Amino acid sequence: MPAAPGGPRLLLRRLREAMAEPVSPQARLDRIVTLIAANVIAEVCSVYVLSNDNILELFATEGLNREAVHLTRMRSDEGLVGLIAQTAEPLSLSDAQSHPAFSYRPETGEEAYHAFLGVPLLRAGNTLGVLVVQNKTYRVYSEEEIEALQTTAMVLSEMIASGELQALAPGSGPATRRAVSQRGVALADGIGLGHVVLHEPRIVIKQLIAENVDREVERLELAIGEVRSAIDDLVERGDSIGTGESREVLETVRMFAHDKGWLRRMREAVQSGLTAEAAVERVQSDNRARMMRQSDPYLRDRLHDLDDLANRLLRTLIGHEGNGERVLPENAILVARSMGPAALLDYDRAKLRGVVLEEGGPTSHIAIVARALGIPAVGEIANATALCDAGDAIIVDGATGEIQVRPGPEIEAAYGEMVRVRAKRQEQYRALRDQPAVTRDGVAIGLQLNAGLLIDLAHLAETGAEGVGLFRTELQFMVAQRMPSAAEQQTLYEAVFAATGDLPVTVRTLDIGGDKILPYMPALEEENPALGWRAIRIGLDRPALLRVQLRALLKAAGGRPLKIMFPMVATVDEFTRAKAIVEREMAHLRRHGHPLPSVCRLGVMVEVPSLLFQIDEIARAADFLSVGSNDLMQFLFAVDRENRRVAGRFDTLSVPALRAFRLIAERAAAAGCPATVCGEIGGKPLEAMALIGLGFRHLSMSPAAIGPVKAMVLNLDASAVADLIETEMARAGDGESLRPALSAFAKAHGVPI
Repeated sequence: MPAAPGGPRLLLRRLREAMAEPVSPQARLDRIVTLIAANVIAEVCSVYVLSNDNILELFATEGLNREAVHLTRMRSDEGLVGLIAQTAEPLSLSDAQSHPAFSYRPETGEEAYHAFLGVPLLRAGNTLGVLVVQNKTYRVYSEEEIEALQTTAMVLSEMIASGELQALAPGSGPATRRAVSQRGVALADGIGLGHVVLHEPRIVIKQLIAENVDREVERLELAIGEVRSAIDDLVERGDSIGTGESREVLETVRMFAHDKGWLRRMREAVQSGLTAEAAVERVQSDNRARMMRQSDPYLRDRLHDLDDLANRLLRTLIGHEGNGERVLPENAILVARSMGPAALLDYDRAKLRGVVLEEGGPTSHIAIVARALGIPAVGEIANATALCDAGDAIIVDGATGEIQVRPGPEIEAAYGEMVRVRAKRQEQYRALRDQPAVTRDGVAIGLQLNAGLLIDLAHLAETGAEGVGLFRTELQFMVAQRMPSAAEQQTLYEAVFAATGDLPVTVRTLDIGGDKILPYMPALEEENPALGWRAIRIGLDRPALLRVQLRALLKAAGGRPLKIMFPMVATVDEFTRAKAIVEREMAHLRRHGHPLPSVCRLGVMVEVPSLLFQIDEIARAADFLSVGSNDLMQFLFAVDRENRRVAGRFDTLSVPALRAFRLIAERAAAAGCPATVCGEIGGKPLEAMALIGLGFRHLSMSPAAIGPVKAMVLNLDASAVADLIETEMARAGDGESLRPALSAFAKAHGVPI
């Protein structure tokens, strides 16, 4: 296949002219395959398009029997064309008919042709079809010829992605419009039906074919230099950028930015006649296709790094200044690789129906904020940003962690009915709002809210909660662009107390460090940040930070009761030192005539297992205890709850976990120290039932959990479940879960869980 005069550049110019002709889609495609065949001196050129039902259909051909167009159809795993579609790799053969995957189709008349070259039609790494050229002679196609055909394939991919060819085969749309169902991790409960809004809109390349190749080469080289320099500066300064890029990530991106193979492929794509932007897009689409099919998770993870680098380069080339102000459409579902809480809060929540993330676990900051806002959210959806386009119909199921992209009418109808059922159930929960949470045998259970933002407090009236059992102060720090001043902190706390009125509020001091990195503070590199310098450890080592917060809290609570809780306390001594700082701040305010809280109670979050072996001492020293079940279970079982490989290896209703909870409840009661559970399990009806059976009488949870848990409490006999747990724990093996027994109890006694 010797190149014709003018080579790929001339072909691209002619393709551009053909794309602009006012003709039907079929006539345009027929013209394109004729141009390709003539330019590359091939006797056959054919285009196969992958439909949304995984069928490859012949859409146009020059050289084969044209009567086979739209009649020749094969599975995506059938024949040489199917092999290319599956592997997303070019295939060059000197004798196609001797290949084991060759599939003979008599209606095409291709038996006379031996040499075969096929390349995938790719967009964002997804296969849309296959472009094939064939010759009668036995010959080997060169690397330059393969590169030229891949460049041409990019133009065809954009034509397919535009939907222009759909009218040619109305029975099924192109593969880009295929319905997709994928399961990730549930972050925030609820069901959202709407349309995709990309948090970082995909960069649209408007001009694929270069007017001046030399100028495009120059633009590419300048952009590469700028991106390299910017990344070098970030690495040298040790900055963290975006949503928490660490130095290690930046080092990886810098390594790719200097990769000679990556740069060579982009330069070759420009030399073939593409614009600099189109060359970057083409090379990255090839990379995505290859890495998405890797079985090695490490290699798949590097896809994010390459995507990041390609996006930096594209934004540099087009002078992108950022997304700017964007009006959110009605029924918007945000789709993003990752997102910080501040970014989510910037959107119009009245129009937001759900969030889909490639990253982010149930205890991530974005999950906490999504639950506070009542927005269904799903995380760990692989390749989410490439699965869908802006405007696609999408359903987010925050209960199961599933998403449905471009769902069929049956799926939409089923989820629509689920939404109606959930709405009816919520009405039933709202009817319970003013009813005290008292069990059938007369045990009162205090149900409170977990909160972290002012907007959370509106749920107090909606749910009938008895107060705020956990107010996370770090969210104010996380959404700010700089460290909040003492006055700004005091203003927030005054607003919190005003919004809660006479209801009690338990305020947790700053819980940062670990995975909670403030954007304006340098990230600390630690081998195991979850067990490192965080929470009260930072407060005690940097007492000025803790003192400013405590002073703001004490001043804001002047004249009213105040409850302060310290997180990540591992020893009684740490609590004693924190308590001394509070006492010094109160003495300071007293000397200066500031009104003090009417009463100030100091408590501890029990989340470090070492406190289980100091439980009597800490229960005597503290005014109250709050069980942070998320971290307590993680540390107790040595299991990273964000790691899907091991997170399911323990059950919070297993005997070891229940023994830990029972120990806290019993020893706190013996010391006359109130104990609350404010971790995630307190908001799950079955787990909450177990906690009541163990002796806990105060639970704090997300707003959406109040109704289901109250419904459970109203139908529960507390003494009966306590007897069941005592019996089952005595009978069960040490590692056995009581979940089946508790579920059976609930079903037998009509307790909704």
